[in-house]
Amino acid sequence: MRLAYTPEQIAFRAEVRAWMQAHVPATPLEHYDATRAGFEAHRAWEATLKSADWGMVTWPVEYGGRGLDLIQWLIFEEEYYRAGAPGRVNQNGIFLFGPTLMEFGSPEQKARFLPPMASGAEIWAQAWSEPQAGSDLAGIRATARRDGDDYVLNGHKIWSSRAVFADWAFGLFREPGSERHKGTSLIVFPLTAPGVTRNPIRKINGHVGFAEILLEDVRVPAFNRIGDDGQGWHICMATAGFERGLMLRSPARYQVAAGALAALWQARKSGADISGSSEIYPLDPALEADVIRAHINADAYALSIYQTASRLIAGAKIGPEASTNKIFWSEMDIHLHRTALAILGPEAELIVPPGAHDWLDDYIFSLAGPIYAGSNEIQRNIIAERMLGLPR
Repeated sequence: MRLAYTPEQIAFRAEVRAWMQAHVPATPLEHYDATRAGFEAHRAWEATLKSADWGMVTWPVEYGGRGLDLIQWLIFEEEYYRAGAPGRVNQNGIFLFGPTLMEFGSPEQKARFLPPMASGAEIWAQAWSEPQAGSDLAGIRATARRDGDDYVLNGHKIWSSRAVFADWAFGLFREPGSERHKGTSLIVFPLTAPGVTRNPIRKINGHVGFAEILLEDVRVPAFNRIGDDGQGWHICMATAGFERGLMLRSPARYQVAAGALAALWQARKSGADISGSSEIYPLDPALEADVIRAHINADAYALSIYQTASRLIAGAKIGPEASTNKIFWSEMDIHLHRTALAILGPEAELIVPPGAHDWLDDYIFSLAGPIYAGSNEIQRNIIAERMLGLPR
């Protein structure tokens, strides 16, 4: 993919690349979901990023950013992934709640929450889904009862990413007695508050990537409500737009993976023993078309996101078209990693050495893509109703 960059953008890319070359750890960090030590190592990396104001480059300087635009953020992400930098343990904060707070939060809330978010001093979890309300977010039952200057929270959240070790969560709650989309508010709460219980949920690889959160008379100040009382549904739909349409899955993630897939194909095609096994399994030449398709998909997604970023810079808002992006990147991810496993054949099941590309683990994670950030079935309903005007 070739785009025309300005001299300023080229200079910015060079600055990011030089900094990453000097600071990205030579040895990969333990995954942040694996252990508390791995989580804290990633928190320390977030602080390293903040030391050069790379925590979230689009945020204003006073909140820990650089005041840059979305095109520069995409350039930053390209260099970040190209350098093999650690995964962002605070992505729920910086990519989802941070932009939401920037749009709907008060100046006092921004000053309180954004700087420690940018530095990794406070790591955030998302507390939306409930046992009876996954993709049907309007079906939540957790309540927020106003009591003077406080809210009292009760309920049961589940599948909260990074909530096992995180410091804060942003959750959707409803006024007792309200129904569906009405009477909901977005409220943040510390995960160490009295009345909060966190139970780890292990993923298939053994990591504690999720938690269920039980809230029993958890008291938080009214200051913790983002936006107006009852505005929660509207705010969460804006957050979902960031999640599905722009920031959660930057194009660089897939472009780097597509490049690694091409290298894997070339290595196997040359007969190299890439897994350390004593036997080389036959390679289906038809898979080359899938490798090419992965590259085309990754570049098409990047061009689409560049277009979205340009529109947003010009003043547009993210709309229901975010659902098309979400379907595309989630299904692209599965296709890319399924192709890698087909190239590896039985060797895909071998345990890889530390630091090596674990295609099987990445494939297993990709299978969650059509579920999180709103299931693809729900996204297709949104496209049908809100973009195509079809009946419910």
